[in-house]
Amino acid sequence: MNSSICEMTPVMARSRYTAQRTRHHVNFFCHAPDAAHVSLIGDFNDWQPEATPMRRMPDGNWMASLELPHGYHQYQFLVDGNPVLDPNASGKARNEHNEAVSLVPVS
Repeated sequence: MNSSICEMTPVMARSRYTAQRTRHHVNFFCHAPDAAHVSLIGDFNDWQPEATPMRRMPDGNWMASLELPHGYHQYQFLVDGNPVLDPNASGKARNEHNEAVSLVPVS
């Protein structure tokens, strides 16, 4: 393995581990091997279906990566236009329309 891939510059290390870093990388996965299109909707993109399309992976999963601020975020997957909860979510809640949504904590 090339060790330079794992190295971090001092500036990167400082920004990554300080309280000043307020956004964190979050990966979302949706298993929908037969879907034609999957997108991620949530409070972080104003529930807009076109805002965060997910990429199809070879194993049948769909993936999206986002930088999110601290806190709990509500979300759903749209699988061919149908809302789907994440079975691996940290929790479930109800949004302002009393619809079930998945929760992801970011800290």
